[in-house]
Amino acid sequence: MDIDRIEREIMIDAPAERVWSKLVEFAWVNDTAPGAFEPREGEVLVAEHSRYGKFPMLVEKVEPSRYLAYRWASAFPGQETVEGNSTRVEFTLTEEAGRTRLHLLESGFAALPEASRRPAFDDNTHGWTDQLDALRRRVERPAG
Repeated sequence: MDIDRIEREIMIDAPAERVWSKLVEFAWVNDTAPGAFEPREGEVLVAEHSRYGKFPMLVEKVEPSRYLAYRWASAFPGQETVEGNSTRVEFTLTEEAGRTRLHLLESGFAALPEASRRPAFDDNTHGWTDQLDALRRRVERPAG
């Protein structure tokens, strides 16, 4: 079993622009100050979770409503994102007849310290399944 990468894909019944607006809220880690971030390449965003701590995210590439890539040290809350403690998260949004296919790829677990590798992979494997389902519900919820 490859424990270097996690891939997930979901269909969301909404246009890519709406999916993007909810995606960049980073709700899975940013529960203390809800609201959208405006990710910019090279910028470090810090999302904060009341239970798990602060998560600096180094934004690597942004194509609004289409693609987002960042590095984060999800297994090391509060630590600066550097080589050896972080993984790369990529979201690709593809609009298809008014719906959006959202593809997630998180890679780089093999480069984490051995003691952290499996727990980080397992936590994020389950976490992404839950969080992508939650994202879909937030996006598809009627405005009001």
